[in-house]
Amino acid sequence: MKAIIAEKPSVGMDIARVVGATEKKDGYFTGNGYMITWALGHLVSLALPGTYGYTKTVAEDLPMIPEPFRLVARQVKTAKGMATDIAAGKQLKIIDEVFSKCDSIIVATDAGREGELIFRWIYSYLGYTKPFQRLWISSLTDEAIREGMANLKKGSEYDSLYAAADSRAKADWLVGMNASRALAIASGSANSSIGRVQTPTLAMICARFKENRNFVSTPFWQLHITLKQGDAHRQFVHTVDFKKKDEAETAYRSITSDSVATINKVERRRTFQQAPLLYDLTALQKDCNIHYDLPADKTLSIAQSLYEKKLISYPRTGSRYISEDVMAHIPALLEKVTEMPEFREYGLSFDCSNLNTRSVDATKVTDHHALIITGIAPEELSEAESVVYTLIAGRMLEAFSPPCEKERLLMECVCEELDFRSQSAVIVTPGWRGVFARSEDREKDEPEGNGGTAVFAEREEIPVMGHGLAQKKTLPKPLYTDATLLGAMENCGKEVSDEQAREALKDSGIGTPATRAAIITTLFKRDYIERSGKSIRPTEKGLYLYESVKEMMVADVELTGTWEKALTQIEGHTLDTDAFLLSIKGYAGKVTEEILRLKFPEQSAHAFACPKCRTGNVVIKSKVAKCDNEGCGLLLFRKFLNKELTDQHLEQLLSSGSTKLIKGFKGKKSVSFDAAVAFDEGFNLKLSFPKPKSGKGK
Repeated sequence: MKAIIAEKPSVGMDIARVVGATEKKDGYFTGNGYMITWALGHLVSLALPGTYGYTKTVAEDLPMIPEPFRLVARQVKTAKGMATDIAAGKQLKIIDEVFSKCDSIIVATDAGREGELIFRWIYSYLGYTKPFQRLWISSLTDEAIREGMANLKKGSEYDSLYAAADSRAKADWLVGMNASRALAIASGSANSSIGRVQTPTLAMICARFKENRNFVSTPFWQLHITLKQGDAHRQFVHTVDFKKKDEAETAYRSITSDSVATINKVERRRTFQQAPLLYDLTALQKDCNIHYDLPADKTLSIAQSLYEKKLISYPRTGSRYISEDVMAHIPALLEKVTEMPEFREYGLSFDCSNLNTRSVDATKVTDHHALIITGIAPEELSEAESVVYTLIAGRMLEAFSPPCEKERLLMECVCEELDFRSQSAVIVTPGWRGVFARSEDREKDEPEGNGGTAVFAEREEIPVMGHGLAQKKTLPKPLYTDATLLGAMENCGKEVSDEQAREALKDSGIGTPATRAAIITTLFKRDYIERSGKSIRPTEKGLYLYESVKEMMVADVELTGTWEKALTQIEGHTLDTDAFLLSIKGYAGKVTEEILRLKFPEQSAHAFACPKCRTGNVVIKSKVAKCDNEGCGLLLFRKFLNKELTDQHLEQLLSSGSTKLIKGFKGKKSVSFDAAVAFDEGFNLKLSFPKPKSGKGK
């Protein structure tokens, strides 16, 4: 009998059906020589500090260095503290029962770092040494499962993948637990935490916000002339912007109704804009945010859903390439894409026999190839699922299409001893850009200024029909959006000054395609950042933390990116895990010392007249707000439902009886909703919902 363990029940059921294990039991299937069970995500985790005797948050215990680390069943927070998750405990017993009855194990958790870690920790926690093989597949179609089962890999081939995942988890524990406790001691508040990747990410957001807010705009002036040819015209812009108004006005006055421009250069050239590569997860998340305002975590959850519906390949990929054997299936898949209503017209002129192979390079494929569709016809997709599926399918069509051919036109002229230029581009053959034919692509090809269509010949002299002077101003770098933040995390090494560190960051950035969305989500959950339209900006809490640690190692992008590189080296057998963790332990000690030396400004406890007894004062502290009148009893906890009330929320509540609208409460089935928090008649907290706006004529 062989055991198969999947990552989720839905995947386990699919595998059970394919291998013929049809008898359903509690938590597993059996039949045809197999017993198929599953995890429920991470059933096992690293033990919390209390397990090692670190029960108090005191400086003497820092840094906490578990020797060795211990594994425990998944923990959840309860009113009495942390306790074993009942569902996790039950499923671990079922997995133990299945493993005990089988001679060997087939690992069918997701084929990546986290999937490998989920199984290995369960295997280690339950104390097994039985041999295991690896089912390594990039899609969940029946064909892929059968092919994978026929070509099982040795479990030992993925030891280095596990080592990298295990090292990453332990590094996060060492830095996160120690830094967070140190911060709680230094600040006197347990209301904040620090992470190995999230803090440098927060630092990037805060630094951009401050740069944007403190930016001093400076004016400049652009001079342009308009030349006419028959009914057509063309605008030319002076090649140098004027920094001083008087110089700009002098140049403007030098051009009169009698001025003539001499064309001294007309240059046409054909250019080819190469098709984009296939999507990896980060590229997909960026486009979903740009075109459909989808946050990164939402895109990932939708992609995971499409994967589990067998419609796309493994979504948590960091590769934008496919190998030659996958390429063999591409023509048939593209035929199915061109049958989709969105691409049917483009498909009429698409040549499937002469495909662009820019995305085909086996040497650049990592654990998983780029995102592609599987060819299974989608049914009953939600609107969001349909959008993401269409983007992936359309990107396949783009990637294998010919380049976009353009004709660029550059004209230069001299007028009153001033140089002017006009540049424009016309698409000759759309190629891949015809797939979506987006309007923003066309706008990029508009000529400078107000444009025009007139074309002149060299040495031609043209009377000036008009001229103008436009005042403009310099603009700051825009605040990050999900798309630009993902890009910054991926490419953060480009702005690093140290050459060796920059080289180390070149291929890694901070985080991984699979974790970047979760990092951003964590910053939102901890109330460090918030959305303003599409932009991401820090909260007061986030800025306060940033100002406290911005000069410290824990906020250093270079070091964090170097560690990501080190994890990749562990995966590639070129770095020893003990050496990596030794460096992390040393780093955790230095970070702890730095944070403990911080001198936080004394946070004065805000006091407000008590709305209940009207004689005492309500003092706002780190975790509660409490009336100082002993006979009153008014006590407010910052944590209400799943939200943490800020000082501003509590001030609004105490002064007016209600907060303003708070976004992101979680209801049943984790459905988000917005509401205010208000007092009821007994001065307990309740939700208050905005009254619906009445329509016209009602």
